[in-house]
Amino acid sequence: MLTTTDTVSLTGPLDPAALRRAADPLTVTVDAAARARLDRGRRLFRALRDGDGGRPIYGTTTGFGALVGFAGRADEADQCDNTLAHLGAGQGPDLPHGVVRAALLVRTRSLAQGLSGVSTEVVERLAEMFATTFSPAVPRYGSVGASGDLIPLAYATQALRGRGHAYVDGHRRPAAEALAATGLRPLALDGRDALALVNGTSVTTAALALAHDAVRAAQHALTALTCLLADLLGCDPGFVDADLLRVYGHPGAADTGARMRGHLAGTVPSGARPLQEPYSIRCSPQVLGAAEDALRYIDAVVAADLAGVSDNPLFFPGAEDAVEPGEGRAVHGGNFFGQPAAFAADLLASVTAQLGNLAERQLDLLVDPARNGGLPPMLATEPGAQHGLQGVQLATTAIVAEIRRCATPAAMQSLPTNLHNQDIVPFGTQAALRAHDMAELLGLLCGSLALGLRQAAHVGARRPTAPRCAALLDVLSAAIDPVDPDRPLDADVRTAARMLATHAMS
Repeated sequence: MLTTTDTVSLTGPLDPAALRRAADPLTVTVDAAARARLDRGRRLFRALRDGDGGRPIYGTTTGFGALVGFAGRADEADQCDNTLAHLGAGQGPDLPHGVVRAALLVRTRSLAQGLSGVSTEVVERLAEMFATTFSPAVPRYGSVGASGDLIPLAYATQALRGRGHAYVDGHRRPAAEALAATGLRPLALDGRDALALVNGTSVTTAALALAHDAVRAAQHALTALTCLLADLLGCDPGFVDADLLRVYGHPGAADTGARMRGHLAGTVPSGARPLQEPYSIRCSPQVLGAAEDALRYIDAVVAADLAGVSDNPLFFPGAEDAVEPGEGRAVHGGNFFGQPAAFAADLLASVTAQLGNLAERQLDLLVDPARNGGLPPMLATEPGAQHGLQGVQLATTAIVAEIRRCATPAAMQSLPTNLHNQDIVPFGTQAALRAHDMAELLGLLCGSLALGLRQAAHVGARRPTAPRCAALLDVLSAAIDPVDPDRPLDADVRTAARMLATHAMS
């Protein structure tokens, strides 16, 4: 079993950094306070289920979804099997293991709040998994983001029981073998445990949080790259003037302008540029600032989802204002409905698309001798005999087109399902997973622009006059060789993308 000194507690709220770290082995702790909450919730669930006359509890005494009006299976093990077996209907490629493990961390934290009626052992065993490289194989398609991410979480749960498939050290194998290889025992569940594991929006929340993190990193990278572009070309930095952006009235633009002024401090305009730069430079504080405002809204949605409890039903201990004081309540509701994340993921898609447009347009400006201050076309050292960034620009055009295609909102495309039990659904899972894909593509666009800036310095652009811009160029130049002569540049783009993402997160 692989272990790590990195530690995450289930008592406090999670943050996106913890979700990123979940891709690798880490220690997840179940402290005494969490155990106390779990024990209390489990006792309450059993008391409500087994008390005088018993109480109807969804998924425990009943069937599932549209079949809630029928009795469930009397045997708890059978009810568990029934819960999970009928949800084995997913299709498509497996989700990235980083998304799956992040989703299970979100689910474990939600259950650990003690409101779902699950056993302490279930949460402790989930926590043990994170110290290994075990990752369930979960198909991409099947969730509508209502009643939680039922189908993907069912696959994850089945893998933890030793059924289906899982990954160990990145290799796909039967789940029972994967558990044995990592020293984990198959998870034993009753009906309440099984339903609680699948009845939450944890895949949606995890994918949105990871995507948001990646887009924010790209936004920070584009802020620095835009400043390097302006300095290499000798632009006047008036477009980031503090008074100009203050009267614009948008806090994101004002704050972004302040960051850009920091990057451009010490720059000396060449005096050879037009009075007004193209919008991809002149309006960059407004574009990046609007992205900042939108990302702050998404920050709040992600934080709420990571701190909240998504399940049904929930079990609340008795209180003075309870319907039945002293006995506690089983409350049936809709906390498994991922509408906030769906709206946020659609907004994130719009932000990603416009940031992608900005990066692609800046690269286009950089390779165009009519606008790049007389640098050679395509930044080729010997145009014709060499082709510089021509292939990279073609690829960025294709990537931008793909991002735009994916940016269609998902949250407004509700379709009724489940015999109209789920007569409205948010499609947050699709929105969040699509945003996750788009964020990766945006990173490649940033890497492409960075490669262009490095090449511009090689073919005749001036040495940056702002110290921070010069330092960024030095980092790029140390990581990437000049394109001279032509060579395949796919790996260089990925190298630049990873470097920018790491730099933005540091």
